[in-house]
Amino acid sequence: MPKRVAVVGGGIVGVAVARELLQRQPDAEVTVFEKEDRLASHQTGRNSGVVHAGLYYQPGSAKALLCRRGVGLLEEYCAQRGIRRIACGKVLVALDDVERARLADIEDRARANGVPGIRVIGPAELRELEPHVRGVAALHSPSTSIVDFAEVTQALAADAAGAGAKILLGHEVIGMRATGTEVVITVRTGGGTDHAAFDQVIACGGLQSDRLAEMAGDGPDPVIMPFRGEYYALKPERRGLVNGLVYPVPDPRYPFLGVHVTPRVDGEVLIGPNAVLALAREGYTWKNVSVSDLAGVARTPAFWRFARRHWRTGIREMYGSLSKRRFVAAARAYVPELADDDVVAGTAGIRAQALDADGGLVDDFRISIRDRIVVLRNAPSPAATSALAIAEHVVGTLESET
Repeated sequence: MPKRVAVVGGGIVGVAVARELLQRQPDAEVTVFEKEDRLASHQTGRNSGVVHAGLYYQPGSAKALLCRRGVGLLEEYCAQRGIRRIACGKVLVALDDVERARLADIEDRARANGVPGIRVIGPAELRELEPHVRGVAALHSPSTSIVDFAEVTQALAADAAGAGAKILLGHEVIGMRATGTEVVITVRTGGGTDHAAFDQVIACGGLQSDRLAEMAGDGPDPVIMPFRGEYYALKPERRGLVNGLVYPVPDPRYPFLGVHVTPRVDGEVLIGPNAVLALAREGYTWKNVSVSDLAGVARTPAFWRFARRHWRTGIREMYGSLSKRRFVAAARAYVPELADDDVVAGTAGIRAQALDADGGLVDDFRISIRDRIVVLRNAPSPAATSALAIAEHVVGTLESET
């Protein structure tokens, strides 16, 4: 009898898992459940489109290993499918000597991770690469690229469907019950609720991953906190201010990277994101408020422990959200010619950030396996870059355990 597998979540990771399953097990019956009316509705379709090279991640970590493997698989896949990917390069720009000193540690990590072509450059070479950008030094990653991850997701979904997968949109998984031989899931659709039995369930639910884990009988930790990242966009006539990706040097005291300038494959140039606590799991504006989601945050000790450590950062990020002038000023530190009138309001995304019980950010990918149910409990950036490698890892791990 063919193996019945449910994949929960129609983002790039879930669809990549479905495709990988059918490549390895062509006779399997694979069903993808996506609660929205389209694939890539949330994190996959609402990010800056950067294919991360692996500069920041702790050598030997899952992020480092799967990012580097994922870059290679993604580049090969885009070439095969004719998906546009632009190797625009990236500079991490140091504004002072303190930040210049931090570049050395990032360079060491990048080299340990096998990132090709990286090197520290001075102000003159920075001006050659980015004539409108200023800094005392920069780390140049020429292989960093950009892509439309929603387009990649659609191609992966077409592959999976062509191999026999059912992709069901508008199907929200609201319950799981493991028996001795199968997992029964409950699905809500526009027409009511339904039940279906599977031999295995793989949940790639992003912003809902902790809730799916609890449905599966896993513990409450780590818990997902939704951080909204807001963007401005350069007006078309000012897009020439940058040639590639311009990033700040990350400050190890703070949990997020900070505002950066990001060209996209469609020609748009984004400035951002900031990071403010969203008022709903899928709250892309200040007007999107979920009382139940906020009550869940208020009941979570991990959040209050996190907030006590980073409240100053939170206030600064909120100021940036409410003030265009402050937001643009953060980017102007790197691009002095940037004026407030050069930008218009852009898009926003939500980062599903996992917090451990002590309030610490879960930095690495985290995967939970309970009997017949697998849950990706933490898969933030660079998950889109790493998606094909994550799928390879998850499916390979399950095969090795059977």
